[in-house]
Amino acid sequence: MKYIDAFNHFFPKQIWDKMLASGGIARDIGKRMRNIPCIYDLDERFRVMDMFKDKNYTQILSLGMPPIDALGTPEETPEFARLGNDGMAELCDKYPDRFSGYVASLALNNVDEAIKETERAFSKLHANGLQIHTNVGGAPLDEARFFPIFELAQKYDKPILLHPARGANMPDYATEDKSKYEIWWTFGWPYETSAAMARMVFSGMLDKLPQLKVLAHHMGAMVPFFEGRVGPGMDQLGKRTTDEDYGAVLKSLKKRPFDYFKGFYADTATFGSRGAMLCGFDFYPDDQILFASDSPFDPERGPGYIRDTIAVLDKLNLSQQTMEKVCYRNAEKLFGLKAS
Repeated sequence: MKYIDAFNHFFPKQIWDKMLASGGIARDIGKRMRNIPCIYDLDERFRVMDMFKDKNYTQILSLGMPPIDALGTPEETPEFARLGNDGMAELCDKYPDRFSGYVASLALNNVDEAIKETERAFSKLHANGLQIHTNVGGAPLDEARFFPIFELAQKYDKPILLHPARGANMPDYATEDKSKYEIWWTFGWPYETSAAMARMVFSGMLDKLPQLKVLAHHMGAMVPFFEGRVGPGMDQLGKRTTDEDYGAVLKSLKKRPFDYFKGFYADTATFGSRGAMLCGFDFYPDDQILFASDSPFDPERGPGYIRDTIAVLDKLNLSQQTMEKVCYRNAEKLFGLKAS
């Protein structure tokens, strides 16, 4: 079997050095990430990848957290995006046997520059998609100012990889000013992704961009588990609301809400959870599920989630055809790679 890891994270040297030299959140993230050498040290990255030589394993690269737009002012962040994308393109050109491709990142707190960078990434840097986070400084992705980015992704037939973004500054209760016990990550991130998916659906974005391909990280977040709520539940949109006419929203859509959610792509990055994997495979067609590890954020700082995800897939008793689709063929098609 061949494995193309569709969602994992790395910082090329150009942006890594810039982050360490910067103040604020960039410096803090750099300090934390130093404990995970596999996310910035290329030699360590190769050492981890070499553990899976027998798996014919390659990666589609994306930057780690935080979102580019959180790294500075609207005047500062476009440089981070350029450095990150230049570095990713260089790595893929230099090591094609290691890195099958990459997804570009954008400074969405400066939309004009983000549009230019999207064009540059697709037309000159041969990016295979975009990594977009579930909110931009707290703003939802269905705001009109962000629409041109999604429009360009459809124009170039490149996927959006939707990554959750939520911090401790988003409290779990209205009486508190922060989230405790890292609930913002454990349960907040799946909620973030699911909420962003719902906003894409009910805003009509997916009707306006019917060919747009969106991969929802972590096996589609909460959606597969809440199939009943997404299906019969959302068929009753508006029944619980009196101050807005959501029934009209429902009627304005070209399809049933459930069908839009079924149209998202998903990945196997479930931290080795067999139950989550089964739930996702039951919900999404096998043409829309991609192998991904979320490396290097496992307790071993690199190989753990790769190994565990492969092990779970091996035990699901999937057909050879489905395994080939999930492990590499779907990635080849979605990212526009040369087919095996």
